[in-house]
Amino acid sequence: MHTTVRQDDSWALPDGLGQAIRGTAEEIATLVRSASDTALAVPGSEWTVGEAAAHLALANELMADLAAGRERPYGDGTARSLAQANAESLAVFGERRAEPLATMITEQAEAFLGALSRPTADGPERTTPLGPMNLPVLASYLLTHMLGHGYDLARALKRPHMVDRTRVGLCMPFMLSVMPRVANPAATARLTARYGIRLRGGESFGVLLADGAVQVTPGAPPQRADCTILLDPVAFLLIALGRLNPWRAIAQGQVLAWGPRPWLAPRFPTLFTAP
Repeated sequence: MHTTVRQDDSWALPDGLGQAIRGTAEEIATLVRSASDTALAVPGSEWTVGEAAAHLALANELMADLAAGRERPYGDGTARSLAQANAESLAVFGERRAEPLATMITEQAEAFLGALSRPTADGPERTTPLGPMNLPVLASYLLTHMLGHGYDLARALKRPHMVDRTRVGLCMPFMLSVMPRVANPAATARLTARYGIRLRGGESFGVLLADGAVQVTPGAPPQRADCTILLDPVAFLLIALGRLNPWRAIAQGQVLAWGPRPWLAPRFPTLFTAP
């Protein structure tokens, strides 16, 4: 089934985003169903496979409710509050079996897409755990969130992950929108810098820092950047989501930097808290 998701003539999802949400949910469900033991630990996480899958099922339900115009308070946007909200929701929701969770992940992804196709009186903007977003950015947020945890599940189950160049491109509306909000005040204080970020074969953007303020300029890296960073798109997303050590990516040739202040490159990921 192919769905064109459109609320009115004022917006539509970027080409391929709806299909990426559906396909990613289905691939994650396949991963979850393949788990012989959902108590298996997720590398680099305090969660088990069952807990990560339960979180995804609950998060997809949350996103579907937001898309439908239902208010769902969930933390205050800080990493600590989101972690607390995650813990509280998992404490209440006890399901850890593979099949019910896999089904819920795909069903709630479909519910999200279905909600976008039904106009509401609230207009295209929603209040989310990371601030107000229009519906295309919210859809990009959902995809980004699923990819981060889908990557974790793939690592835990020793299966190929589903993060690829095309899907990273569809995550960029959310990533660029949220960067100023997730900037780390302690890291950005007293830093003045002009970054140019280029993803191989994909997005280019600028990040300007001055007096603790962070400004992101999509599609327009500064002409005289202090530091230009060229990254493999998959490495960019995994670093941004806290799944890949930047030094490892540099050692593997996935990150290159140049400009008058190239030493600013390793500092760039530390300026933000993974959403």
